[in-house]
Amino acid sequence: MKNTLRKYHRFIAVIFCLPLLFTALTGMSIAIADEWLHQSELAAFLITVHTFQIFKLDAILPVINGLALVGLVSTGLSMSRLFAKHHHPKRIGERG
Repeated sequence: MKNTLRKYHRFIAVIFCLPLLFTALTGMSIAIADEWLHQSELAAFLITVHTFQIFKLDAILPVINGLALVGLVSTGLSMSRLFAKHHHPKRIGERG
């Protein structure tokens, strides 16, 4: 099961690494341009790039990015065994 999850996790990561990285970098760039550099025109342009309006993909790509993140988080958490039931072997003389 863990190998199957790892396979799916790797597949999702390879396919969606560029769109997710692009979204993260443009999101940080908006904050830097607007808050630190006080360049509101640059920030407005970066928002159109960040939301993929400039590429005419603003209706579908955010949904795809969201689904990719949900897939990566769910497979990652499943592989981490954070929510797995731990089996504790009984000690000698212990009642159960």
